[in-house]
Amino acid sequence: MRFPATAAEVGPAARVEQPALVVVDMQNDFVRVGAPLEVPDARGTIAAQQRLIAEFRSRGRPVIFTQFLARETDNLLWLWSPQCRPDTMCCWKGFRRRYDDAQGELDCTEVIAELQPEPGDLRIEKYSYGAFHGTDLDGHLRTLGVTSLVVTGTVTQICVDETARGGFDRGYRTTLVADAVSSFAPDLHAATLKNFAMKFGWVADAETVISWL
Repeated sequence: MRFPATAAEVGPAARVEQPALVVVDMQNDFVRVGAPLEVPDARGTIAAQQRLIAEFRSRGRPVIFTQFLARETDNLLWLWSPQCRPDTMCCWKGFRRRYDDAQGELDCTEVIAELQPEPGDLRIEKYSYGAFHGTDLDGHLRTLGVTSLVVTGTVTQICVDETARGGFDRGYRTTLVADAVSSFAPDLHAATLKNFAMKFGWVADAETVISWL
């Protein structure tokens, strides 16, 4: 009897067959200097994400940006991210604030200027950590014929992991890009990548992923 291939036996091209790039929550209130939920290491991933975005666009493959929105009424998330309460209004849709590395006020939930979406890119607004929960992301991917996901963004152990696992749960072959995801906690970042590669998908750097396409 011939059994299906193991993860290690799946060739590079098959890992990223009919792929979409999902850029998770690279928005001002996470990435800009002085942001309420600043992830300083996120800025170090911008170049790798730019390379991936350019590569996917050049191949006519979908590029999807997720944006985390905080609810403006009391909810469970406020317990764990008090910055989302009314005194700070972190990730409130339409709220504008100043950041130490930008001129003027910026929409706090907008994707950073360095990765600015183009008209043909898909945006997914979400009120939860994972991009599949309560959104139409899966439907869009099915319509586009996507069968695999390449995931970048922030925060590795929270929204990135939840989104990537959501892809796994829905049958998408999923790869996390090690040098294009970031966290405020290096130990959790490392543990998440190790755990994901063990049971959920592949982990590789941006140049390796591009070589697979």
